Amino acid sequence: MHADIIELTSRLVAIDSVNPALVPGGAGEGEIARFVASWAAESGLEAQILEATPGRPSVVVRAPGTGGGRTLLLCAHLDTVGVEGMADPHVPRVEGDRLHGRGAYDMKAGLASALLAAREAAAQSLAGDVVVAAVADEEHASLGVQEVLQSVGADAAIVTEPTELELIVAHKGFVWIEIEVEGRAAHGSRHEEGVDAIVRAGPILTGIGELDDVLKARTHPLLGRGSVHASLIEGGAEMSSYAARCTIGLERRTLPGETAADVEAEVQHLLEGRAIQRTLLVREPFEIPEDHDLVRTVHAAVAETTGAPPALAGAPYWADAAFIAAAGIPTVMFGAGGAGAHAVEEWVSVQDSVTVTRSLVAVAQRLCA
Repeated sequence: MHADIIELTSRLVAIDSVNPALVPGGAGEGEIARFVASWAAESGLEAQILEATPGRPSVVVRAPGTGGGRTLLLCAHLDTVGVEGMADPHVPRVEGDRLHGRGAYDMKAGLASALLAAREAAAQSLAGDVVVAAVADEEHASLGVQEVLQSVGADAAIVTEPTELELIVAHKGFVWIEIEVEGRAAHGSRHEEGVDAIVRAGPILTGIGELDDVLKARTHPLLGRGSVHASLIEGGAEMSSYAARCTIGLERRTLPGETAADVEAEVQHLLEGRAIQRTLLVREPFEIPEDHDLVRTVHAAVAETTGAPPALAGAPYWADAAFIAAAGIPTVMFGAGGAGAHAVEEWVSVQDSVTVTRSLVAVAQRLCA
């Protein structure tokens, strides 16, 4: 298993799959999707490429069961962020337990673990199917998982994002809102005519900071507090003109139970009619009860594999788990440890990846028997 993890993860890392929605001209998922489909076929698994958005394919790999069992969905994304500042980002390098390269940690090792677990499940002739969703575009708009969920169902799902071998049962969501403050353009010498939109934005920025202070009082046992911050600000045309418009980009990180409508109401309250708001993107938070059958099953399988029960935890970031759970599929997250997601130096633990693979097989034996 150790050699299989290194070999497959290295081959995946060697394929440039930078998300073109993040980096213009990025390679995208085409080559890596074809590789996954070819690897699956060579391993005796079924594979289907889905590509509703041209140039942004996902792959559904299936280890079919003998019939009558439950279906386990394993989900990992194909795309990576950019490689600026990295030396040889697509040349995998193993140093001791660390496998380096862009995407090794986030999350090609997780994809390798899912694929190898599906291959092992096929060899065991389980009753139920093990399905791997190798999805496009997780790092931007999650086009892939949304397309896959239109045609793929399951009884349970594990997203193999890197979790440091913790069993993730909750993660935060987020809402992006654009605030537009209006002024009146005028020459800088015409103070009686101009209304400075940038200055008018000042109290709103102060209000965002005050809202963030209020959010400190609301906490989740695994996720801590929600938050809000001003991400972007733009306004003005030149030094000698009053700004006619100022826009503020705001991000609100949400906890389970907080909705987009709640966030919009918060922002409307702080604006007090001084500006207009537009909601740009909503990603819901995710949570599964700690006593859910899936949580207990994965917990027991990991404990059997490692000799120690995994910690139940929450993730501060958003992941495709939220879409899968929203489709009615009980979902958890479990993956390897490492470092460097979206950073210049990225690596994943090989031994952790072996542990993840074996744990996924143990879960499949329980759920799909």
